[in-house]
Amino acid sequence: MTRITRREFLSGSAASLCALALGVGSVPVSAASVEITNVSYDPTRELYAAYNELFQAHWLELTGEEVEIVQSHGGSGKQALEVANGLEADVVTLALEGDVDTLVDAGLIEEGYTSEFDLDSSPYTSTIVFLVRSGNPKDIQDWDDLLNEGVGVITPNPKTSGGARWNYLAAWYYFELQGQSEEEIQESIKTLYENVLVLDSGARGATTTFTENGQGDVLIAWENEAFLALEEYPGEYEIVVPSVSILCQPTVAIVDEVVDERGTREVATEYLSYLYSDEAQRLEAENYYRPSNEEILAEYATEDESNTITEIPEDGKWINTNVELTDISHFGGWTEATETHFVDGAIFDSIYEE
Repeated sequence: MTRITRREFLSGSAASLCALALGVGSVPVSAASVEITNVSYDPTRELYAAYNELFQAHWLELTGEEVEIVQSHGGSGKQALEVANGLEADVVTLALEGDVDTLVDAGLIEEGYTSEFDLDSSPYTSTIVFLVRSGNPKDIQDWDDLLNEGVGVITPNPKTSGGARWNYLAAWYYFELQGQSEEEIQESIKTLYENVLVLDSGARGATTTFTENGQGDVLIAWENEAFLALEEYPGEYEIVVPSVSILCQPTVAIVDEVVDERGTREVATEYLSYLYSDEAQRLEAENYYRPSNEEILAEYATEDESNTITEIPEDGKWINTNVELTDISHFGGWTEATETHFVDGAIFDSIYEE
């Protein structure tokens, strides 16, 4: 599989790409080259380190021109605010449509951006699972187990992290399916967050808190983050797939004001379009994202319906397509979901106290 692990990424085994992906600079640009910046969310570091190499070769073959790609990563909501406040990005590849809307509101991206690329500008998807310690000592099987006394939960902050918003909505959907009233759901969510030990600003920080710092009994995680943990720490963790979850749709967009000013629209458009190519779709699957191409998705789909995963499948078939997934339309879309749950003074603020 073509994949860069966290350890390789941070150790500098691919030195120039690592420098770019950490957002600390770029290699010198020659006369026959162009540079673009991709502002992305926390857990895509390994994916884009690999994808950027793939795209550089593609662009060189297509145009004869070299392209350098500067990466920036962080909590999705925080990243959107950084771009709105002046961080120059040619493209954004954020955790959810609602964060890209921040840049529409700021006048940097034109309305209708979800129609610029296929499938509402979502080239790959993911979902939310639980990462527990080997043997699952707290016997965590589903969302209601996160309410138990003595269970330490790790999840990032929905005010800054797109992944955290998906986590919150997946939990809400579960309690809704249990027949709870809205008031009861809020009480359940409140109890869940009372068990949260640390609210990191982004998903990667939450993974570090759980895996490297040893805090908590369960990490509510992006599916790809959980699989990367199995890969990096063999035998130390297990993935528990809850009975229901949510279809997470990361969203990509061209930052119109920046590409028009810098003259980079052509390369930026191809950079996002190429995410839908067969080569990129397989690369995304190899980094534990769900390809939007149904035929390629089927190549990685497993017939194992177990809700516990203890190791990376040797046959490369890791995608459980039998999990019941809701999506953001259940919550009225991102505008309504944000207003109801995440803006200052909304439901999350009312149930969570620092």
